[in-house]
Amino acid sequence: WYYEAVQYAYEKGMMSGVSDTAFAPGDSTTRGMIVTVLHRLEKQPETAATGKFPDVAANQWYASPVAWASEKSIVNGYDNGNFGPMDPITREQMAAILYRYAQFKGYDTKSSGDISAFADSAQVSSYAVEAMKWAVGQGLISGMENNMLAPQGNATRGQIAAVLIFPVIWGVDGIWFSIVAAELMAALVTALFLTGMRKKYHYGRE
Repeated sequence: WYYEAVQYAYEKGMMSGVSDTAFAPGDSTTRGMIVTVLHRLEKQPETAATGKFPDVAANQWYASPVAWASEKSIVNGYDNGNFGPMDPITREQMAAILYRYAQFKGYDTKSSGDISAFADSAQVSSYAVEAMKWAVGQGLISGMENNMLAPQGNATRGQIAAVLIFPVIWGVDGIWFSIVAAELMAALVTALFLTGMRKKYHYGRE
């Protein structure tokens, strides 16, 4: 299902594999990467905020993106006050962040899908319910094996590639969509390069 997205990104030189022969579509993407992608899409705006999360040091590459996203109410962080920049991002966290980013951009987020048909719909965290309905309704997130939504499952490189070139969320099409997609994918590649493929599992409030 992610083949076309990965092929497009590879052919355009926007995304490379983890080796000469592997793309690793099943590997995780971190929370810091996603926020950095959106920050770069916005041309890396400066922010007066120094950051409110104790686990986001000012000298880290993701510090400004996280501070900006927090300032714009795109991210909130965990209940314990941390952001978890190196934590693999979950599917519901990804939906929530993209949902708030779409609202920040002024895109229409009123339409939503029905998630009640999924066997694990009750496992969607309360903060992410509306975002997941919207993401499912727009086709950004679909069910997995055994009719599972897997809201706490990690969002993989393949899933991120598919979402980031999907035109609905960005409210653009044609040549403008191609430009936006290129910027997004280039930012993701930079974030992946900077952070490496670290593994650390933690779930909680986005």
